[in-house]
Amino acid sequence: MWRLNKVRHKAGRQGDSLEELRLQRREHERTLRQARRDRQLVSKRLLLNEDEEQQDIIMDTTPGEQDVVSLVHKLQHSGPEKEANLKALSKALQDPSAQLAFVKLENSVHLLVGLLTSSNAQCRLQAVRCLHELSHSPHKNVAPACLPATSYLLTYLSGPSTKFTELCLYTLGNICPDSDVVKEKLLAQGIIPALATCMENQRHNLAVVEAVGFTLSQLLQTKDAAEKIIPMVLASTLSSNLLSVLTPDPEFGLAPAIECAWCLHYLTCSSEDNRELLSRGALVQCSSLLVSLGRAVAEGNKDEGLELLVCPVLRCAGNLLSSCPVEDLSTQVGDVHLVVALCGLVQAYLHTQPALAREAAWVLNNLTAHSSEFCSALLTLNLVPRLLQLLPFSQGINTMILRILANIAHKKQEFCVQLTQLGLLSALCATLKMAEQEMVTLSLDVLFMLVVSSPQVAAEFVYQGGLSLLEAFQYNGEGERRRRATYLLEQHLLSY
Repeated sequence: MWRLNKVRHKAGRQGDSLEELRLQRREHERTLRQARRDRQLVSKRLLLNEDEEQQDIIMDTTPGEQDVVSLVHKLQHSGPEKEANLKALSKALQDPSAQLAFVKLENSVHLLVGLLTSSNAQCRLQAVRCLHELSHSPHKNVAPACLPATSYLLTYLSGPSTKFTELCLYTLGNICPDSDVVKEKLLAQGIIPALATCMENQRHNLAVVEAVGFTLSQLLQTKDAAEKIIPMVLASTLSSNLLSVLTPDPEFGLAPAIECAWCLHYLTCSSEDNRELLSRGALVQCSSLLVSLGRAVAEGNKDEGLELLVCPVLRCAGNLLSSCPVEDLSTQVGDVHLVVALCGLVQAYLHTQPALAREAAWVLNNLTAHSSEFCSALLTLNLVPRLLQLLPFSQGINTMILRILANIAHKKQEFCVQLTQLGLLSALCATLKMAEQEMVTLSLDVLFMLVVSSPQVAAEFVYQGGLSLLEAFQYNGEGERRRRATYLLEQHLLSY
């Protein structure tokens, strides 16, 4: 599950109790996760100060704009209370109106930068907390105001403190999508090499790895990422390190693997040629992980956030399969266990997460499109009857299942005979009556492959009353479907 006891993804600070705040935060996370499953989503993260969380909730009011002006004035004059004033400023900057007031003050950000580079470690920590609060601002003009600090935040990614490094990473991740100016400046300052070095050096520190994944995913979702960012990422060690984190750590949780999987998804879907990732074992890794996830789901694993890992890994595998040379499929995918896992994921998420079930079916379609071996596996492992049961389901699941069955039928005549023996003709008689036009067209295509494969199959279709279904298309069907039905009748069926 997400590392909720460490990283808080916080929508606001309202609430009368710690438990109420947690409930609100988890509901907000659930909404973000759902959105992220369905589309690319740029979101902001707030890393809370755990030592002060309880105090924040007990406070009835948050310091306002006047407090910000007063605190900045105090910080401009050196004194023994500098650390306390910085801590108070970070609390005051939790208020969006105070954030606007702060960036409008002359030299306010430069003041923070000066404190960020001071010799006092606690002052540096509180200064970066202030910048982190600013980065989480809903106002678009606050992020560009943080530009003077970005080069220092990048430099500090090589520091020894996990807490400090996390704050720097989440701050950078929050501000980079807000402005093209900020993004271009970060690229020019070397954010990609800095992230690569940070992940390389901290690969055993999963809290930092998770933060690197978040920041990189924010960059990969910006416009022009395919031209400006992805080539730099592929030229670095980042992709290899992302792959190494895909297998979740049982003690730490799923969060680092989830972040890295989404990064890999953005990499694979933004490029038509994924040979570089294939050469680094991306498909091997994704296939192996899907087998493990499929097994876990089949055994009833209901860990929170598991589906958020399944989704990007499925998308990675599907995109990589479409780029993989046919002759390398067996080597890249491994044995037929992936077929079993994908069928299991379709079944597991059919009712609770139909969009995810469709993703799993799409990967199975890509897997069987050019491989007789994996088509044969569906037959020999007796998985086809389970697929036939899915044909009545909508939301794109039935059309994807029918494409998989078409892949099998297209490979060999003997596969067509086996599909008929397993009940595909009866299923097609039902799908030909559906209102969904794509299903009807696909059904006619599959029916054609079955009928021409064997006279016995054609005779069986006539015996099951199929002629009347096709004759109905001659009078009521759309042009293309009418032509297909007529061709089947006149060239292959009327003699029976």
